[in-house]
Amino acid sequence: MPVVTTSSKKQIVLSAERLFALHGIDGISLRQIGAAAGNGNNSAVQYHFGSKDRLIRAIFEYRLPRLHERRADLVATRVSHDLRSLLECQVRTLMEHSEEVDSYYLTFVAMLKQYGRRDVFDCMSPSMRASTRAFQEQLGAHLPFLSEHMRAHRISQAMALIIDATAERQRARASDRPLLPFEVHVMDLLDGVAGFVTAPVSAQTVEALRRTSPAGLSWPALL
Repeated sequence: MPVVTTSSKKQIVLSAERLFALHGIDGISLRQIGAAAGNGNNSAVQYHFGSKDRLIRAIFEYRLPRLHERRADLVATRVSHDLRSLLECQVRTLMEHSEEVDSYYLTFVAMLKQYGRRDVFDCMSPSMRASTRAFQEQLGAHLPFLSEHMRAHRISQAMALIIDATAERQRARASDRPLLPFEVHVMDLLDGVAGFVTAPVSAQTVEALRRTSPAGLSWPALL
């Protein structure tokens, strides 16, 4: 069930998203979030969410369903389901979101990644993880020339590149800096991500991979 069920909870979630995005996860207290949400009760955030980690997960639970739905809609309308088309669905979904004036979500996710908070993704609901996993598998089916672990790494890195690029566009828009035209930015980012994902594996990478533990290969695939 969605965590955000009342207007006061929604305001807390949106305030937390903005403050975490701007000041980092450790730079903001629950009391500051409550004050920013306009709540006079100092313990309101703790009452509704219990902890900072639970509040972080609530941000995902608020934003991800609509993002997953938009991506699924884009995938469903594609005539071709080749790798580039699938990647475009992800790029376009997040690039569209970067245009939303009331959202700091992409900047928040980029900040979370910077803090190395892998554990938050492990605690997401099964349905959200299933959507991400299914999309990963669709992408992976187009990368048979990569080993299983290298596929996971490439896809994880590609998703991180998309997050970083769209978060930067969101920051630029918020500070009124110049932006590439929307469609140019979508296509340019897509070109770069598609090239990265499909790049051949060098002999040097194969040798380095041979000496690497699979557990250290990838960050969770964001979104």
